Amino acid sequence: MRTCCRSHAWARRVAAHRPYPNLDALLAAADEATYDLAPADITEALTGEDLALPPDPALYSGHSGYSAYGAANTALVAAHSAYQIRFGHPFVICLDDIAPGEALDHLLAGLRTRLGNDPVHERELAAEELRRLARGRLARMTLRKTGRETGINSPYVPV
Repeated sequence: MRTCCRSHAWARRVAAHRPYPNLDALLAAADEATYDLAPADITEALTGEDLALPPDPALYSGHSGYSAYGAANTALVAAHSAYQIRFGHPFVICLDDIAPGEALDHLLAGLRTRLGNDPVHERELAAEELRRLARGRLARMTLRKTGRETGINSPYVPV
């Protein structure tokens, strides 16, 4: 459970109410547990996150050699460092609905936009992204364990 959300309180709460009759019930319970996290639990969950770098889109297009990925990746690392200094925790964003070729641009745009937020608003956004990340990770983990296929394809958000 802690691979889905790095909060002990979240993991205990979701695990305490099992078994769940289906995936939808499990995801609803996970959402509720996330909404009920205390500030210290959110801090714990955020502290356990790392910036997951998306793979080079050239890997998906069959092209090899230099791409703009290297420069964009450098910009991403610099923006993430500025974010951590400003807010005191890693940047989190759920990329489940983003095509692999667009992930890096989406990360950079999100970082740049959210760097301008006030700390209270950014904390709310980060908590919502944690909820989305936990939901996607939990769904992938559950579907993988049951052997069912899923349309969720997010190679850059580790489970």
